[in-house]
Amino acid sequence: MTQQTHRIVILGGGFGGLYTALRLSQLPWESTQKPEIVLVDQSDRFLFSPLLYELLTGELQSWEIAPPFAELLQNTGVRFCQAVVAGIDIDQQRVDLQNGTELPYDRLVLALGGETPLDLVSGATDYAYPFRTIADAYRLEERLRALEESDADKIRVAIVGAGYSGVELACKLADRLGERGRFRLIEVTDQILRTSPEFNREAAKKALESRGVFIDLETNIESIGKDTISLEYKNQVDTIPVDLVIWTVGTRVSLVVKSLSLKHNQRGQITTTQTLQVLDHPEIFALGDLADCVDAQGQQIPATAQAAFQQADYTAWNIWASLTNRPLLPFQYQKLGEMLSLGIDNATLTGLGIKLDGSFAYLARRLAYLYRLPTLDHQLRVGFNWLVRPIIETLSR
Repeated sequence: MTQQTHRIVILGGGFGGLYTALRLSQLPWESTQKPEIVLVDQSDRFLFSPLLYELLTGELQSWEIAPPFAELLQNTGVRFCQAVVAGIDIDQQRVDLQNGTELPYDRLVLALGGETPLDLVSGATDYAYPFRTIADAYRLEERLRALEESDADKIRVAIVGAGYSGVELACKLADRLGERGRFRLIEVTDQILRTSPEFNREAAKKALESRGVFIDLETNIESIGKDTISLEYKNQVDTIPVDLVIWTVGTRVSLVVKSLSLKHNQRGQITTTQTLQVLDHPEIFALGDLADCVDAQGQQIPATAQAAFQQADYTAWNIWASLTNRPLLPFQYQKLGEMLSLGIDNATLTGLGIKLDGSFAYLARRLAYLYRLPTLDHQLRVGFNWLVRPIIETLSR
């Protein structure tokens, strides 16, 4: 009697989904147990999101930070399916795709990430630019080029949110636009980078100050117009002219995930056990932005690329263990530190007893992320390009 092959369906090709798929393909399956692994994502490319900012300054190219899934999954046995998820039937253990395909599963991985909510403020959906995906970066690049080619003396940019994304964008764009740029960084709380170590926060403050970025703290967005933004500070509303508004605030779980009859927290995230399995549904694993997870030490896991990367390793192991009758491992999160890009050739990092800023931190950040790129082949191609590109640029001058 032939043993039926198990199918593992992974929804979402970000850090959580792609790295789970790659790890699953490397685990020691017996030939009779090797499952079919299907990775589903609406894009044809993986995005190494911490390096997305470097696209806007020309420091990196699209192929370096957004390689195609087909290239990354070559020779892994993982099947890639570019499609949008229409629905999930958790009782029938089936995923329905918008193209009409049905994918029955034995194990399901929910790693669909989050979306940027633009409907929180009047006018944001029409006039603000989110910055989360490669498509967002291309759209923003197009707008920046139009502004740079215009006759405007100054280019006025408002960035909503002084968290990691807002601060990194402000520094990168200030370096790109130089004297033409006029920047406002708008934050609803009383400080930038609220969750950052003090060393990183102070380095960021200096970087923003040296670039002339004006910071509006304890300020709400009242509305956004075609070329204006209305700010509320201490119950007073000021409407100021602006050429570009970039929105970096908030993460929302997709409607497909929200509609599932699973236990969610107030933010719509799915509650998991320490083994990253969904409560009452041990065949479903959830990780990354959409998972509400507390690890074996009782730590609440942050919605960061670093956390998703670590969760992927445990998710793959626990799926393998659940299909091969081995014990599952409770997730243990290791905070390895924090790195921030603060403009061209400038960064800050803390972690593992190290505190660095400036060009040394910039180099260390690059090397750390090179090591984290998804496959050895891609690491080698990108690393080689980083070595030879400066030489080629020097010779061509």
